[in-house]
Amino acid sequence: MATFAYEAMNSEGKIVKGSLEADNIDRARDSVKAQGLTVVSVGSQSALGKDLKFDLSPKPSVRDLSVFCRQFVSMIRAGVTILDSLQMLGESTENKKLRDAIFDVRTSTETGMSLSGAMSEFSPQVFPSLLISMVTAGEASGSLDIAFDRMARQFERSSRTQALIKKAMVYPIIVVIVAIAVVIVMLEVVIPTYTSMFATMDVELPKITKMVIAMSDGLKHYWFIITPMVGAVVFGIITFKNTIQGKHFFGKLAIKLPLTKEITVKSASALMSRTLSTLIGAGLPLVEAVDITSGVMSNIYFQEALEHAKEEITIGQPLSRPLEEAGIFPPMVHYMIKIGEETGNIEDMLNKNAEYYEEEVEMAVQSFMAMLEPLIIIVLAAIVGVLIGAVMAPMLAMYQGLDNL
Repeated sequence: MATFAYEAMNSEGKIVKGSLEADNIDRARDSVKAQGLTVVSVGSQSALGKDLKFDLSPKPSVRDLSVFCRQFVSMIRAGVTILDSLQMLGESTENKKLRDAIFDVRTSTETGMSLSGAMSEFSPQVFPSLLISMVTAGEASGSLDIAFDRMARQFERSSRTQALIKKAMVYPIIVVIVAIAVVIVMLEVVIPTYTSMFATMDVELPKITKMVIAMSDGLKHYWFIITPMVGAVVFGIITFKNTIQGKHFFGKLAIKLPLTKEITVKSASALMSRTLSTLIGAGLPLVEAVDITSGVMSNIYFQEALEHAKEEITIGQPLSRPLEEAGIFPPMVHYMIKIGEETGNIEDMLNKNAEYYEEEVEMAVQSFMAMLEPLIIIVLAAIVGVLIGAVMAPMLAMYQGLDNL
């Protein structure tokens, strides 16, 4: 396929520009018209134009995908064709990356490509592999609406869990930012006003006061060195976090720290159970379902546990055994799966697991917030208290010296 650049007029009379791939210029024109645009010009896009094309729009959120799937289900069940459904969804979607992908998927589908095949060209940047697998299974079984309905529920529950966890992190992040701002203001503004006064006092300054004054002088005179050093440290941590060693380090930290262990383990258990249940319910083989599920796990230890489980299932072992041997899932997870394997109803057991741990995540987040709020206040009070104590200590020492005269 060649890449064509186009100019077109939308329904509001505004000129829009873009590019698309097509077999020839006639198909390129048809694709532009399929987006509800009036063609002004279509031509081959130069290599230079491709290199200078940057897409800074954000990836679709889980919420965006849940809305896409839910609306698609409603349209299909109302008797709207797939092409018309994609056209309407593309026009109503706010996320630019998702909107462009939907229009391109419509174009590819119109030329005879399967829906899953067209969507896979935008995986995983726009459409996650889990959604592609579900659409593939839905096409094979003739139940595309059921596949999208399952994914809508999957995304809605994932969105709710993610929102709970993000909500739990907003407060501590804000307090940390405020604490840093308070420390900088104290060191940059408050402490220097007392430094000259301390210099005239005939009193031996306490060690804590000397340390705070040294920090204030260092920040005031060497900020141009400290700032890039802090930036380099942050960049180094982010880079390290994306390496295999970093993923293992932070992954172990998340499941070992008392503050994060409960939320990490329970949210991973809920995500694994819900995803496996969705895939198995769509008719995917267990080995393939476990393989896909391992790819959606954010913590590398849970991902590796499922990858090992896939290998064990391939040689005939039940799923519950490698999950138990992994030692990172709560006992209820592999007990319920074992019951499902024995009764032949593993999908129902996974659903019960998911519902239980989704509720547990909500309660764990609430407990986390209740414990974290006073802890942060204590830490912030201690930081401010040290700075105030560093200012007051020499003044108290001077007053005591005057009393002794």
